Amino acid sequence: MKITFYGHACIGIKINDIHILVDPFITGNPKAAHIDIQTIAADYILLTHAHQDHILDVEAIAKRTGAVIVSNYEIAAHFGAKGYHYHPMNHGGSWDFGTSRNGELAQHFGTVKYVIAHHSSSFPDGSYGGQPGGFVIEGEHKNIYIAGDTALTMDMKLIPMRTKLDLAILPIGSNFTMDVDDAILASDFVQCDKILGYHFDTFGYIEINHEEAKRKFFDRGKDLMLLEIGQSIKL
Repeated sequence: MKITFYGHACIGIKINDIHILVDPFITGNPKAAHIDIQTIAADYILLTHAHQDHILDVEAIAKRTGAVIVSNYEIAAHFGAKGYHYHPMNHGGSWDFGTSRNGELAQHFGTVKYVIAHHSSSFPDGSYGGQPGGFVIEGEHKNIYIAGDTALTMDMKLIPMRTKLDLAILPIGSNFTMDVDDAILASDFVQCDKILGYHFDTFGYIEINHEEAKRKFFDRGKDLMLLEIGQSIKL
C-alpha cells in the first residue's frame, strides 16, 4: 500500500493497481501549486464531507478518470445527479469493493467502512451535504483509518474493536478540527501509534509548530509523520 500526501486533507492511496483519492482539494491550495491534477490517477474518490476544501477538484478528476465517487448518500447522490459514477454510504456501513461499476469482476482492493466524524458538512453554495464521516479501509493486509475533519470523539474507541490499524490519518491543525493533543488521545482511542498528520498549515487558522507536534507524539511513544506535499510512504 502506497500513500501520497497531496496537501491539506487530500490523500492518494494505491492498493495493488487500484488508485483511491481522498478529498481532492489541490488547485485551490497555493502550497500544492506544483501538483498537476491531470496526472493523478483515480479509480475511486472518497469524500469525507462536502466543504469546498475537500471537494474542489472532484469533478475535474472524476470527469477525466471515470472514478467512482464514494461518500455519504447526499454527497454521492449530488455528484450522481451530475452524471458521475457514485457509490452512496452511511455511518456504520461497509462495502467490499471487489466489483467494478459495470458488474464485471475487478481487482479487489478491500473493504471500506464509513465511520462517525464530528464536524459539519455543506456544499460551497450552502446546501446540505449530509453528515460528515471518516473511512476505515481494510486492504492488502494493511488497514488504515482516515478520520476526516473531526473533533475527538469516543466513537473512535469502536474502531479497534473490529479492525487492527496499521496507520491512522488524523487532522492536527486545530480550530476546525482536533489539535495535536487531541490527536494523541485519538491515537490512543484507535490503538494505533503510527500517525500521518493532515489538515494543517494550509491557511493561518491551522498553522502548527512541526517540531513541537512531533516531539509531543514521540514523548508518548508514537510516530507522527508530516509529509511534504507530493511525498509518499509505503506500508
